[in-house]
Amino acid sequence: MSQCVEQIRHVCTLGAFESVLAIKRAVPIVHAGPGCVAKLWTTLGSQNGHQGSGYVGGHAIPCTNASEKEVVFGGTDQLRKVITNTFDVIDGDLFVVLTGCTSDIIGDDVGEVTRKFQDQGKPIVYVETGGFKGSNLVGHELVLDAIIDQYLQPQQVEPGLVNIWSSVPYQNTFWSGDIEQLNILISSLGLKPNVIFGPDSSVEALNNIPKAQFNLVISPWVGLRNAEHLEDKFGTPFLHYPALPVGPTETSNFLRAVGEFAGIDPSVVENVIRKQEERYFYYLERAADTLLETRLLPRRFITVADSLYALGIARFLTNDMGLIPEKQFITDDTPIKYQDSVSAEFKKFTSDIVAETVFSNDGGYVEEEIRKLKIRSRPIILGSSWERVVARDLNAYQLSVSAPIGNEMVLSKSYVGYNGALQLVEDIYSVVLNDFM
Repeated sequence: MSQCVEQIRHVCTLGAFESVLAIKRAVPIVHAGPGCVAKLWTTLGSQNGHQGSGYVGGHAIPCTNASEKEVVFGGTDQLRKVITNTFDVIDGDLFVVLTGCTSDIIGDDVGEVTRKFQDQGKPIVYVETGGFKGSNLVGHELVLDAIIDQYLQPQQVEPGLVNIWSSVPYQNTFWSGDIEQLNILISSLGLKPNVIFGPDSSVEALNNIPKAQFNLVISPWVGLRNAEHLEDKFGTPFLHYPALPVGPTETSNFLRAVGEFAGIDPSVVENVIRKQEERYFYYLERAADTLLETRLLPRRFITVADSLYALGIARFLTNDMGLIPEKQFITDDTPIKYQDSVSAEFKKFTSDIVAETVFSNDGGYVEEEIRKLKIRSRPIILGSSWERVVARDLNAYQLSVSAPIGNEMVLSKSYVGYNGALQLVEDIYSVVLNDFM
């Protein structure tokens, strides 16, 4: 009996070329069929917040366009030509060769081809990202591992320098804004974030990864293997903070955890928290007339998102806004070995509230489960554009917070931190007020 996955939430491993594009002047070179990149870019870059393509992205990505000829006779010669021409035509600081299913299946020795360019002093690495290896979140980790193994060199540790690993570029629709807000939070403690992805990124920042005092993984599971890898290779310790800091409760806890790990004077940390919380509550108190209209705010919520956003948003809505969590659907194809630890995080709410978690990237199944829920009051569904239909059918409110988001353009929006929580409150109440009015 054949099975299919409805309403996809992520793409295959090869989609990790977007992580390369998230590093300024880094160039992906794809050894795959002619349709792979176009479809993946459309899904992640065009139909997920309309993020676009960026420098050498989209249709400008160098590709071997492997055909039947390469399947029969091998594609290494074609790959060699494409790499050579890419160096001649494209101005970049780092080049990353990524493979598709075809080249991985027929056994093209991409490593041998790439190493010859490395021996010439070219800044190039390779990674096998055949789509059958998993999702693009796994591909993101594979790309980072390739950079760690083939490109990075030992450096003298720089006190206060911190590598931040969190939102996956382009997959997490708000990744760019998230990284900016996380950098601001870390900087407020007197630490120096090493900006690897986003508007302030550079290949120089990649070179500086081994210089960091520690690695900071802000994610339930993505990026953990890379932090462990860096610890093994360069001896860099890491702090794992599993929840995206959204709102005053979680963000203050986050800053205290980072401050303690970094050895920062607690009084410095508390001063930062006090100023940020004063600003946050100023805006909430000013809007209290509307916020306290309990007949407007939904009492219950459902999230349909990757583990990073589902956990971060659920904790904020429960701990800070007083909403009650219904089922929390985790859609990022969380590896089985991490599922218990992710579920455990949904039991760490205030007032001993426990949220039930369901792991599934099948939107059809998720929709069926949502329709089975017996909710008397009108809930809000925080998911993707896919959930707009079921929300309409169930007379629920809906806000798009996870991939794919086709009904919004996302530039620098973020729900991270104190300011991000204000943005989330604005968005939720705007959905409610638009319907109410």
